[in-house]
Amino acid sequence: MHIIYWISTVLISCFLALSSYTYFFSKSTIEGVRALGFPDFFRIELAVLKLVAIFVILVPSVPNNVKEWGYAGIGLFLITALIAHIAHKDSIFISLLLVVLMALLIISRYTMFAVR
Repeated sequence: MHIIYWISTVLISCFLALSSYTYFFSKSTIEGVRALGFPDFFRIELAVLKLVAIFVILVPSVPNNVKEWGYAGIGLFLITALIAHIAHKDSIFISLLLVVLMALLIISRYTMFAVR
């Protein structure tokens, strides 16, 4: 279970780090977030919260109740992103990627208790 936990958690964290980076520096992502109808401050807020979430789910000494909020926040982000991309009629690939990431998040969360 340890290996499953760490693989799923690291994959989610890598996605969040890449996503956060693009929210700050990628012109196409910045324009894409605007095209979805979100204000610019929200993009920056999401990028910062993703970085915080990485810390929360990766650091073993973070208390379980804080980790639970981290997982809930990431899940909320993924669900919101899925709805926004479907409403915007974006590529099915994006929707499938978000569903796979949600599955990884659930696996990470479920196996977290096996590790602790």
